[in-house]
Amino acid sequence: MCEEPADPRQVAQAAPRPVTGQAADPITLEPVDEVVITTLVDNVYDALLTGDARTTRAPFSAGRARAPQFESGSTTVGLMAEHGFSALVSVRRGTTTTTLLFDTGLSPDAMVTNASRLGTDLSQVQAVVLSHGHFDHAGGLAGLAGRQGTRSLPMVIHPLIWTRRRLAVPGREPEEMPTLSRRALESEGFALIERRQPSLLADGCVLITGEVDRTTDFEHGMPPAHQAWTGSQWDPDPLVADDQALVVNVRGRGLMVLTGCGHAGAINIVRYAQRLTAVPTLHALLGGLHLSGPAFEPVISPTISALTEMAPALVVPGHCTGWRAQHGLAAALPDAWVAGSSGSSFRLTAA
Repeated sequence: MCEEPADPRQVAQAAPRPVTGQAADPITLEPVDEVVITTLVDNVYDALLTGDARTTRAPFSAGRARAPQFESGSTTVGLMAEHGFSALVSVRRGTTTTTLLFDTGLSPDAMVTNASRLGTDLSQVQAVVLSHGHFDHAGGLAGLAGRQGTRSLPMVIHPLIWTRRRLAVPGREPEEMPTLSRRALESEGFALIERRQPSLLADGCVLITGEVDRTTDFEHGMPPAHQAWTGSQWDPDPLVADDQALVVNVRGRGLMVLTGCGHAGAINIVRYAQRLTAVPTLHALLGGLHLSGPAFEPVISPTISALTEMAPALVVPGHCTGWRAQHGLAAALPDAWVAGSSGSSFRLTAA
């Protein structure tokens, strides 16, 4: 589908453009002493991965489940993996720690099940951030609401998160994606905070980028089959304009950037975070980079080239990054690249 000729309207939609709204840079992003990112849901769960000084892996045995075919009547279980992403972010500045939930995975139960098996108390979450409206990042909200009270729990979102979308692949029947319901979320008690522009959370220690500037010449977004409903017709939606990232400034080291799918483009996102904060160093990049499949393979090489120039200390690509990009990143950044997996935690500390 990426080989179809694009009409002028599609070209205009995918062209680099500034973010909507008043300029908001530079932003004073307070440096933190420690940030721990725990992947609650990813496409992969590998119980044999080993950790290191900054990486903690989930135990091989993460719980027990009833299984009558065994002598004991039960068996060891690991963690759930699915085509989705969710991460718990704990930020410490001095003696104050703030815990945020970034995305919630695909299914209602994977995130809460994994959190339970890891011994993670989701009642300590102080706010939810959704990277964008795609259902593989918001499906776990049902499980979160069902397992614990969410009354007045803040949720930071982009206003276009309610957009109806579908995949209209040539030769197939169009498939509409599940669309988030404002009414349902509000009835569950989530306090919705809609922002196109950047937001500062946790006393200025966490930046939510809001809508990201598109400035590179190679990150063009989704192919024409990804469409949005305008109210009267389905149009190509290459930008996924509600895509946003979470950014932390690790004292003396630089920025930690966490993406959901990275629909705005990994390099666009990092450069935007650098511009907003006036912090030039990228210390770590984690999350989905959306470089999987034929439509995105041409983007892999320039992405790796630009990222290599930034020389991050840690790169943990996950979710929709794809195996070709994973191999390329591992080869280009052997000291920084680390395999992701459901249940892995990454601890970044001040210099």
